[in-house]
Amino acid sequence: MLFLVMTLFGLAPSLAAVVPAGVTLHSTQTIIRNNGSEPESLDPALIESVGAANIVRDLFEPLTANDSRGKIVPGVAERWSQSDALTWVFKLRPNAKWSNGDAVTAQDFVFGIRRLLDPKTASKYAHTFGDFFANGKDVANGKKPLSELGIKAIDKLTLEIRTETPVAFLPGLLANPNLAPIHSKALETHGKDWTKPGNLVSNGAFVLKQWQVNSKVILEKNPQYWDAPQVQLTQVTYLPVEDGNADVKLFETGENDWVYQLPPGSFEKTLQKYPAETRNAPMLGLRYYSFQTQSPFFRDVRVRKALSMVIDRDLLAQRVTADGQAPAYGLFVKGLDSAEVTTYDWAQWPMAKRVAEAKLLLQEAGVKPGAKFTFIYNTSDYHKKMAIFAASEWKTKLGLQVELEAMEFKVLLKRRHDGNFEMARNGWIADYNDATTFLALVKCDSDQNNNFNCNREAEALIQQGSQQTDPAKRSALFTKATDLVMADYPIIPLLQYSLPRLVKSYVGGYSTENVMDRFRSKDLYIIKH
Repeated sequence: MLFLVMTLFGLAPSLAAVVPAGVTLHSTQTIIRNNGSEPESLDPALIESVGAANIVRDLFEPLTANDSRGKIVPGVAERWSQSDALTWVFKLRPNAKWSNGDAVTAQDFVFGIRRLLDPKTASKYAHTFGDFFANGKDVANGKKPLSELGIKAIDKLTLEIRTETPVAFLPGLLANPNLAPIHSKALETHGKDWTKPGNLVSNGAFVLKQWQVNSKVILEKNPQYWDAPQVQLTQVTYLPVEDGNADVKLFETGENDWVYQLPPGSFEKTLQKYPAETRNAPMLGLRYYSFQTQSPFFRDVRVRKALSMVIDRDLLAQRVTADGQAPAYGLFVKGLDSAEVTTYDWAQWPMAKRVAEAKLLLQEAGVKPGAKFTFIYNTSDYHKKMAIFAASEWKTKLGLQVELEAMEFKVLLKRRHDGNFEMARNGWIADYNDATTFLALVKCDSDQNNNFNCNREAEALIQQGSQQTDPAKRSALFTKATDLVMADYPIIPLLQYSLPRLVKSYVGGYSTENVMDRFRSKDLYIIKH
């Protein structure tokens, strides 16, 4: 479908913190945020965790961005247009600068996005995002040169992006920090050390001041940022505390303004104790467990189905996490555009019937009571309690033995990508509001498919859906494809994310309407207290 006229978007300004009338700012504009884990990297091409993305979102600004309510707003691109279903043109701000004073150009985006897809970079997001660009899949696979990727600089302030299929949500996709521009000279000068303090040249509202591994990351306001006069915070400190109880203690002693996530089972008590500072809201995210479907223990789909059937999600949500998360029985979550939320038929069965069926499946697969497998998760009281609950369900209902193994988050990421596990804790927060962000978890050739399962029939339907411009037909194809994949039981869906946390009442700019939990520090401010 061709557009006969040029369609314009992104005409609203992307302003920084909006301070309501009557609010008096504190004389010191600094904040300490717990980030939940140590970042695996600060390189936009190499990050993959939520924690790392939080920091990089402050350091680097892509073409578009999410504001404090999660809405898509202009970033470096002050406006954009679409000339046909596959061609987009972005006009950059003439006053956008790097932290060293250099102008941000369209070529910086070409360099950054090509580097993301370059097989030599080995980004875990090369295919996830690259598949949307014309020739992106072949470029990421090394079958075509970087020069054939569907992105080019028309001039210093004009960028053209060609997509492989119609991508109506492209502005939302481009808000991801992985697709930020890169200062090529800084990278070439410092090599692998280019993300260290003093070396990192960034274009976001903040610059990197300190990075003390396993201690803190400190950012300072970037005076070169195009909207610097409107940025209120002068310093942001990110902590890597994984222990939820330790996180809360830091909050209570005034050493932390922002708890990453409350410990499981503590929400109601915390709400009573800190009613004005307890925040919670549903998110576009899924908590799930990954099977290594090629491992001997889980190669048989009947085994995978049996383990999924017997977990009581209602009990998990109400008694273990007890923080407002909803049970999940499928890949898609409520609030997601372009697909329907579907569940397994057995989700409505009485638990006794589910257990009886699961036992029969294990018997048919030749798995006897007492059989043992290993479950890995990252060190966190939250994930530990969920894992203990699941292990208890499998032991008491099916007679299976589970060896629990905790590790640092960075180690868990590597183990999952390498396939060096039998079952692993996992979770996914939407990168943008479209079904394709969750389909990345189960597509055959996806970087994010840690389950090593591939359903070619579903893959064909996903491809057909991606070509569709009719929203209803697109949704139907994606929904059918997902039902086929989920019949393979590559994952155990558990809960739809919410993020219960404590945020000091004097932190302005925080919104519970932000369903992807993306908060730029440029949108925050400290109220006098």
